[in-house]
Amino acid sequence: LPTPRGVKRVNVMTAQQMYDAVVPSASAHEVFIATAAVADWRPASLSEHKIKKEGKKLAPTFELTENPDILAAVAALPKPPYCVGFAAESENLLEHARAKLIRKRIPLIIGNLGPATFGRDDNALLVVDEQAHHALPADGQPTDKLTLARELMQELARRLQSV
Repeated sequence: LPTPRGVKRVNVMTAQQMYDAVVPSASAHEVFIATAAVADWRPASLSEHKIKKEGKKLAPTFELTENPDILAAVAALPKPPYCVGFAAESENLLEHARAKLIRKRIPLIIGNLGPATFGRDDNALLVVDEQAHHALPADGQPTDKLTLARELMQELARRLQSV
């Protein structure tokens, strides 16, 4: 996609490259909104060549290693920006979103039931902080994503005014 006017774009291919691009410059900003969902895991090693079947009846197994947690690393900086995370869950949305907020030590997390809304033009969100939570939109009914994005930015602006 074309880069929007006024946006500095840094192209990366891996979660490690994204970590290396984000973490050193994050403290220079007031807000960090972690919308990019990089994979939690990656193969521990890569094969230089195609893995052939050659009569094997079982699929090969792969050892995985954890990717760096970019949001948690930014939140742990000595002078972190205001960090906003996202939690796309398949169940127990509030429970998982609150656990992620605490685990990553961030002030705000936005949750949604991911599989139910992937590929759709509408959504509903759950805004979670240390003290409380509420639905966006307020009635909890899915609305178009542009309207939802605008409501979310208004919510964030209100919170930043009080920080």
